[in-house]
Amino acid sequence: MKHTRLALAVTATALVLAGCSAGADQPAPSPAVSVDTPTSSAPETTSADVPRDARDKVSPAGEDAKLTVVDIRTGRHEGFDRVVYELGGEGAPGWRVGYVDEAIQDGSGNEVAVAGDAVLQVLIDGSAYPFDSGVEQYDGPNPVLAEPGGSVVEVNGAGVFEGVTQSFIGVAAHGTPFSVYSLTGPTRVVIDVAR
Repeated sequence: MKHTRLALAVTATALVLAGCSAGADQPAPSPAVSVDTPTSSAPETTSADVPRDARDKVSPAGEDAKLTVVDIRTGRHEGFDRVVYELGGEGAPGWRVGYVDEAIQDGSGNEVAVAGDAVLQVLIDGSAYPFDSGVEQYDGPNPVLAEPGGSVVEVNGAGVFEGVTQSFIGVAAHGTPFSVYSLTGPTRVVIDVAR
C-alpha cells in the first residue's frame, strides 16, 4: 500500500511538471493523441518524434462539440513543419486527415487551387457556424503561406459544411509522413508534416 501511494505521487508529480513545460504549440503529454482508426489507442507521435507514416489519421469528436476555427498558423520545427488550427467554442474536436488526388470543396464540388505537389485534406469534426459556437470565425489571409523551402507550402480554406470544417494543406511531396493530435488551452488541432 505504501509503495502504491509513493508510485502514484511520483507519477502525479511527473505529469504536473511535464504539463507545465509544454510550449504553446508543443504537444503536451496527455491522452489527446492521433490514432490511425477510431478504435486504435496507439499514439502517432510525441514531442520528441518526427511523423513516421502517411496513412490517413482519424479521431472522433466529442458528442457535444461546437467548435469554430478562429486562427490558422504554420511553423517550422526540427524535423517537421507544423500547421495549427486554433478553435473556439465548446467540446473536443475530431478529425479525418489524409492525402487526396484533388482539393474538392464539400457542398459546391468546386476545385480549390492548392500550391504544392500533394494535398492533405483536413476535416475537423464537431465544427459549428459562428452563430452556433458563439465565436468569430477565422478571417485572416487565405491561403496561409508557410515559410519557403519546407514540406508545408500553404494552408487553404477553413469552410464549414454540415458540421465539418474542411481545409487543405499543400505539401511539397506526395506521401510525406504526418501526424495529427489535439491540444487544449486553447483548443487546437495540430498537424505535423515531416521534412
